[in-house]
Amino acid sequence: MRKLIKKCTVFMLGVLFVSSVLTACGDAGQEGVTQIRMVQYKPEAVAFFEQLQEEFNASHDDIQLSIESPNDAMTILKTRFVREDYPDIVGIGGDMNYSYFVDANILADISDYEGLKSVKPAYLEMLEGLEFVPTEGTFGLPYVANAAGVLYNREMFEEHNWEIPTTWAEFMALCQQIQSEQIQPLYFGFRDIWTCLAPWNALAVGLAPADVCAQVNRGEATFQESYGLVADRMLELMQYAQPSPFAYNYNDACIAFANGETAMYAIGSYAVPQIKSINPDMDIDSFVMPANEDASQNVLNSGIDLQFCLTKECKDKEAAYEVLDFLMEHDNVQAYLDDQNAVPCKDEAFTLAPMLDSMTSYIEEGKMSDFHDHHYPSEMAVDGMIQTFLMEQDKDAFLQKFDKDWLRYNRDIIRKVEEYEAGQ
Repeated sequence: MRKLIKKCTVFMLGVLFVSSVLTACGDAGQEGVTQIRMVQYKPEAVAFFEQLQEEFNASHDDIQLSIESPNDAMTILKTRFVREDYPDIVGIGGDMNYSYFVDANILADISDYEGLKSVKPAYLEMLEGLEFVPTEGTFGLPYVANAAGVLYNREMFEEHNWEIPTTWAEFMALCQQIQSEQIQPLYFGFRDIWTCLAPWNALAVGLAPADVCAQVNRGEATFQESYGLVADRMLELMQYAQPSPFAYNYNDACIAFANGETAMYAIGSYAVPQIKSINPDMDIDSFVMPANEDASQNVLNSGIDLQFCLTKECKDKEAAYEVLDFLMEHDNVQAYLDDQNAVPCKDEAFTLAPMLDSMTSYIEEGKMSDFHDHHYPSEMAVDGMIQTFLMEQDKDAFLQKFDKDWLRYNRDIIRKVEEYEAGQ
């Protein structure tokens, strides 16, 4: 009897295990209906994806789409990957997490997906740039991006006849002019250390090579050589900040800008909903950080905010591609842009939010470069390093630490790069 019970128990466990694997990997649930599971990491877009899921399922009899939008999705995803509990599709950003997932061989090659042809080449190049070493294949479908430069109060600019600067000299002259009129030129919320990365990234894309981190990994450059002018420009910006910028946080800066206490705010487009929640009628526009003395060298700081990747455990690629097709439909992309004030990665004509007006030509021409911090390991805490640098204003110590800490926190990646280079 005990042997029979034991055999039955083992059999039932086996059935449960097989059932869970089939459910996790997108095999058919109801007969003839393929289940596709997606996990996306944008909690602020939950309502959009709930609506999208409803519309997809109403228009497809043979595929059932389930979209999860958990808080702290990246931590949950990593935990599930360790447990080998893979969704079919993941919606993630174009940052170091993507790099790690490619390196861990978790994501499927979607080079054969036709929708990739409609994506702006600049964003596909960004994904390639995130690979630790060149990896054959394409592992993400860029969907939307964000843009970072300088937000400005359009009504205030028109009232004072201030012109949008296109060079660094013009930008500094503008700040001086605004200050001379007893108005605060710039406002920072550097108490929240992550906000230090906003002006840093916007300057770095125009002043340092887009692949500087890869160059350092290959031993071809140092940050002391590449980031010197970026550090100088950061210190120059501080001359036009409000008193004690390290005493104020992100929310404080948004409130100050919304209330007209400052003419400009060096932050990304992602801050606009927060600002609009305080002053819904505010007329906001933004311009590309004019980091260079030659305006033609300026570059828009734009990175992939959301992309869709298939995991290698997805059992029905064709069904997953149908989901991607649905996501990439013009009206659905436009709906996301309207909902989130985002920048499209798809190379079609879309209506963009008014606060992107002065950046539109860069977006249309694909003249953009990824956020440098998308290549920084989180353990290195570069945002904290920048904050300390701005407080102490010791450029040499800051850049020396940048190089030293980079070697410390990226040693495994550097070794991988060395092995790759040796095999070429």
